[in-house]
Parts: sequence; structure tokens; C-alpha cells
Amino acid sequence: MRKLSLILIMFLLIQTLSAQENYEIQVYSSPTMTRGATMFELHSNFTFDGGTDVIKGVRPTNHSLHETLEITHGITGNFELGFYLFTNYTSGYGYHIIGLHIRPRIAAPAKWELPVGLSLSAEFGYQSKEYSNETWSVELRPIIDKTWNKFYLCLNPTLGFQVKGVDKQSAPAFAPNIKTSYAVSSKVSLGAEYYGDLGAINHFENGPQQSHTLFAAVDLFLDPKWEINFGPGWGLTPATDHFIFKLLVGRRIMPFKPTHHQ
Repeated sequence: MRKLSLILIMFLLIQTLSAQENYEIQVYSSPTMTRGATMFELHSNFTFDGGTDVIKGVRPTNHSLHETLEITHGITGNFELGFYLFTNYTSGYGYHIIGLHIRPRIAAPAKWELPVGLSLSAEFGYQSKEYSNETWSVELRPIIDKTWNKFYLCLNPTLGFQVKGVDKQSAPAFAPNIKTSYAVSSKVSLGAEYYGDLGAINHFENGPQQSHTLFAAVDLFLDPKWEINFGPGWGLTPATDHFIFKLLVGRRIMPFKPTHHQ
């Protein structure tokens, strides 16, 4: 299974690899799903103040509701497989299912005893050309994190390549994501999340054309079976949606353990 996991990831890497859009606004932590467990997540966000123009056939984001169903299943102790279904409702255009992605992820085994958490995600799939300028794309996401007592820091230095899109891509795009949080109690953490897209790594976009968004985020740990993350986000450049609110709700289904009768 480990060899199969590595082969699958290497296959994805040799494809021509999209930066994260508003369908899954999340900085990923390094642990993979427990073997046999399944997580059902609903990513929801609403763009209160966004783009109002159709650009190269891509519809505007202003007053758009994005909802994504994510299902992740733990295959082994350090390998998981995720599936995404993207939907969009924009006033004047109606509700549409706009794409599907698949995401294998592998984590460094605990026996390596690394000083940081480390995993690697590769996400491949399709989005409608009316909602994304990259219709077929692959995203490569290294994940590095560390906890010091109540303080948590996570880095996702993401690279994205398009397989097919509106414009021809000359090099992978660099889209770093960063999260920092502080546990104010055993059940609540407060923090900040940053999402960027600087453009192709061989020629970054000019500052105003880059995408930079900063979220104030709350994580709730009310029950080990549930995952809740929410908060407002502000675009920091003209090319970024100006105000978004997001909510992520996840429910973990643990593997069935048969009862042994005497």
C-alpha cells in the first residue's frame, strides 16, 4: 500500500500541476485521517464584496455562495484519500455544480521522529470554465506544522499547475498559505490565516495583481468527532475579493470495532 501511495503521488507530480480558490478556504494540518475513519466536511463561504465583471468568460464572484463537500478516508496510518464536490450560487446565474477534485495525501511516519509535522498533498481535478480560468489543474501542497504549548503554526507553500485553462501557463504558480493560532482554552483557539497567490514562480505578478487575503479564524473543539472553523476574511489587493465570511463544519466517522462475545 505504501508503494502504491508513492506511485500515485509521483504520477500526479509529473502532470502539468491551481492555486486554491474560494471553494476550500483552509490551511491544512499535517496529520492524515486515522486508518479506517472517514471525515465529512462542508466548506461554505459567501463573498459579500467581490468582483463584479465577467473576465475571460469567468463569472463574477460578488455575492457568490461557494459550498464544497469534502470526504476524506484514512487508508493507512499515514495515507488518506480525499474527494471534493464544488458548487456555486451567484445571484443572476443560479446554482450549479461546477467541479470535482481528488486528493491523495501522505504523511511522514511517526517513527521518523521529525521535529515538525510533515505531509504532502496532491490534488487533481476539473472546474467549469465559467467559474475558473483553470479548468483542469493539479495542486501540490507540502504541509509543515508545529505546536509549542498553546501556540500553533502551519505552513502550506503550495504550487499549482494547470493542465488546461483560459491562458497558457509558463511555470507553476506559488500560492502560500499560513495559519497561526493560540489555544485560549481546551475547546477554543483564536488565530489568523493567510492565503496568497503571487503568480508564476518565474515571474511574480505586480503587487496589485497578486492575491492576498487575511482571515481572523476561530477553531472549536467541542467534541473529538466534530471539526468547526469560521471567520471573516479581507482582501488586501485590488485583485482579491474584498470581504468573505467562511464556515467549515466536519463530522468524523470512526472505524467500526466489532464486539467480541465471550
